[in-house]
Amino acid sequence: MFDIVRKEIEWGGRKLTLETGHIARQADGAVLVSYGESSVLCTTVGEHAPREGLDFFPLTVHYQEKTYAAGKIPGGFFKREGRPTEKEVLTSRLIDRPIRPLFHKSYRNETQVICTTVSHDLENDPDIAALIGASAALTISGMPFMGPIGAARVGYIDGEYVLNPTAEQLEESALDLVVAGTNEGVLMVESQANELTEEVMLGAVMFGHEAYQDVINAIIDLAERAAKDPRPVEETPQEVLDLEAKVRELGEGSIREAYTEKEKLVRQEKVSAAKKAVIEQLSEEEAAIAGGPLKTLEKDVVRRAILDTGGRIDGRDTKTVRTIESQISVLPRSHGSALFTRGETQAMVVATLGTGQDEQIIDALEGEYREHFLLHYNFPPYSVGETGRIGFTGRREVGHGKLAWRALRPLLPAKEDFPYTVRVVSEITESNGSSSMATVCGSSLAMMDAGVPLKAPVAGIAMGLIKEDDGYAVLSDILGDEDHLGDMDFKVAGTEDGITSLQMDIKITSITKEIMEIALDQARDGRIHILGEMAKAIDSGRVELSEHAPRITTMQIPKDKIREVIGTGGKVIREIVEVSGAKVDINDEGIIKIASPNGDAIQKAYDMIHSIVAEPEEGQIYKGKVVKIMDFGAFVEVEPGVEGLVHVSRLDVHRTSNPAKVVSIGEELSVRVTEVDEPGRRLSLSRLDSTGALIGSEDAADAEAIRAQLDTSDAAPRGLNLGALLKRAMEDEEG
Repeated sequence: MFDIVRKEIEWGGRKLTLETGHIARQADGAVLVSYGESSVLCTTVGEHAPREGLDFFPLTVHYQEKTYAAGKIPGGFFKREGRPTEKEVLTSRLIDRPIRPLFHKSYRNETQVICTTVSHDLENDPDIAALIGASAALTISGMPFMGPIGAARVGYIDGEYVLNPTAEQLEESALDLVVAGTNEGVLMVESQANELTEEVMLGAVMFGHEAYQDVINAIIDLAERAAKDPRPVEETPQEVLDLEAKVRELGEGSIREAYTEKEKLVRQEKVSAAKKAVIEQLSEEEAAIAGGPLKTLEKDVVRRAILDTGGRIDGRDTKTVRTIESQISVLPRSHGSALFTRGETQAMVVATLGTGQDEQIIDALEGEYREHFLLHYNFPPYSVGETGRIGFTGRREVGHGKLAWRALRPLLPAKEDFPYTVRVVSEITESNGSSSMATVCGSSLAMMDAGVPLKAPVAGIAMGLIKEDDGYAVLSDILGDEDHLGDMDFKVAGTEDGITSLQMDIKITSITKEIMEIALDQARDGRIHILGEMAKAIDSGRVELSEHAPRITTMQIPKDKIREVIGTGGKVIREIVEVSGAKVDINDEGIIKIASPNGDAIQKAYDMIHSIVAEPEEGQIYKGKVVKIMDFGAFVEVEPGVEGLVHVSRLDVHRTSNPAKVVSIGEELSVRVTEVDEPGRRLSLSRLDSTGALIGSEDAADAEAIRAQLDTSDAAPRGLNLGALLKRAMEDEEG
């Protein structure tokens, strides 16, 4: 019934298995990839005819995680997987980027790749298996895919590269790098690093490239036994080639002239006018298919100008960074803000400080965890002078935000040292290339403006590549057109000491180690220059937080008191929050964080919590309320739920047989703890007279000491600092 083909290799100390012919047999290509006990089912289907009118390749990639893969049931009312998580979106992009350039340039058939995680061992991230599986499924599908590709994750622990580190190893690693490519070179890199040098990063890329050669060979072996017959691909029709020559003759001069304009919007208008003039000279049939030839001509004009003259669209040479202007504190009510402008790219970035209650709860297959650093990237259509849909977070926005997040996260202070949740929002207000790197720079400035003690400022730069048979040029700080018409988008972020994030996408089949080395060297020079420009605005975190930012006070309570502070159904802690106006967060270890921009609110919440957890000690002074009167004395509540007895002999200077004549229910009394019965928490109290002396005591020193404590008792938590002092000042024989 099944014609199963399997290929198994030992890779990185674990078994990698590729299997086809057993599951999803109606897909054009289907491969179940297992690494360790993590398994991903990868399928691909391509239409057999191109869609009419398309001048691009309609490829979609979907990576999805099923909770059953980790033995979990989804949360929520519907108990099924919902919209894609951030991890799923990012992994979809991770798969898409290296496979897209490898399809035949004439292939326009709608194609879909779906990778489904069906098993997760909580040790091996399924993203590498998904990349390998997508490559294998496409290779055996018969579609014009010029692969296969391989992929690997690289760690860096104790000065050594580690192939496919486990989740536990990644916690110790100074590097988390994913690399993918063909047997000839690298196509995609995604990484986060702890300020590593260019040499270490390049070494990691090449280590991964060498390591995944075994995977490529395994896919080839699988394809030799299971691949479908290749589909025919139509070569470019002669009429199109003839049209390309005609379009070049009619429009090369005007388009070349349009690209001498340095201002983006004006240049776009001139290019559009030049194209329109060409189309007006064509027949109706020619005009209908002129889009491709015009794009080819535009691309060739820009690329040849750079290669032949070394001059770029805006007049710069290949290494110069655009003019930079940095500003901070641009928004009056924000905790920290910055406006970073580089040429015609601008990011307005805002940093907001919150408490533990503001942490993002992430329900991953590996288990639920909380994230206290959030970075969100927004790309509104007005930033490029267009209209468009808003309110929808696309894959591009998620990906650019995550890239900036990776660049900044290694420089954040430890949570114990800076107990704030930090949210950074980057609004791209202008865009002409490298808005994600502008986000990195602006985010660094905004967080320093907010008082976040970053270990060092961070900057980012985007590198480009123009490569032809007769040479190549590596470009620093690329424009949007250079990205669109070029062969590489190579983004590098870091500090003066090293790289914190590196992302590379290649539009050609691969690039060499030599080109990557040149790009990294140029990127380092550019990054240092940008950091210098940023330092003109601010070069380290502010000492004082914004007056609008919350202040956080931490206190430790015994674990057995947690329930008392929270109360039944959270009643007590809600009351504390409502009465004080402060935010209160308590963890399982009894660490309480009280936050508010208002210091009085923090003190009030502190006092209320302390009153709940404080254990009365002999000698402490309280202001309590009479709650019950008996013949033998009055019961006074000194803390919520804590009462003590003032004996009739200690109730008034004149002995009375009727306490009701001396005090009344609800009356406030100043009392001193004279005895504590620990097992029952029963207190014996003595009343203090108007001078601060114990009833019946004539010791002036005692009275003076007590009066001093009474004068300060409202300014500090009750009973917190009085016990020891009173024990020394008042050894009352009556106590």
